[in-house]
Amino acid sequence: MTKTIYNKYDKQQIAHLPKEEFKGRIFTITTERDAEKAVNYLMSQSILGFDSETRPTFKRNVSHQVALLQVATHDTCFLFRLNRLGLPNPIVRLLEDTRITKVALSWKDDTHGLQQRRKFKLGTFIDIQDEVSRIGIEDSSLQKIYANLFGKMISKRQQLSNWEADLLSDAQKSYAALDAWACIHIYEEIQRLLSSRDYHIIITKNEIESETQVA
Repeated sequence: MTKTIYNKYDKQQIAHLPKEEFKGRIFTITTERDAEKAVNYLMSQSILGFDSETRPTFKRNVSHQVALLQVATHDTCFLFRLNRLGLPNPIVRLLEDTRITKVALSWKDDTHGLQQRRKFKLGTFIDIQDEVSRIGIEDSSLQKIYANLFGKMISKRQQLSNWEADLLSDAQKSYAALDAWACIHIYEEIQRLLSSRDYHIIITKNEIESETQVA
């Protein structure tokens, strides 16, 4: 069935959509030994989704380092607690990899934060924002892109929670895992649509909508 997408998704509609959930396994990594095992597993995969979280700051001139790195496969997500680990060699090895398909959203910003912990040579990454533009989507937020493609809402309720807490809540873990996994889901759907051309896009401009059929 032909999929209808929008160049710009109406944010007000997102609240009415069913919530998406990550249903896979989640592992929290707090030691370098476990990081080594996790990275060895991740390096055996064909595609990985990435994201990171930083403790929010509510005071002027106060900032925090990246606290969490999430790396997901199709059914598993590892949460690397960088506020305890730092950026050890196994994680650097993964970040510098040029073989695996690695996808993320707005990854330049995440990379800048990660390199404040330790300098490394960034490997090959695909930015979701570049990919969605290939089918005419102009939105840049994960929430809007996901709603547009799949008709489901990614809740942002945990975004401003404390990512340096002694223990992450189940809600935090689920949120973090979903963001990384969603990058894979989006990327693969974009590749499917580019291959099949089985979609049409509604162009919304100045509150006037017109429909353009993709040949």
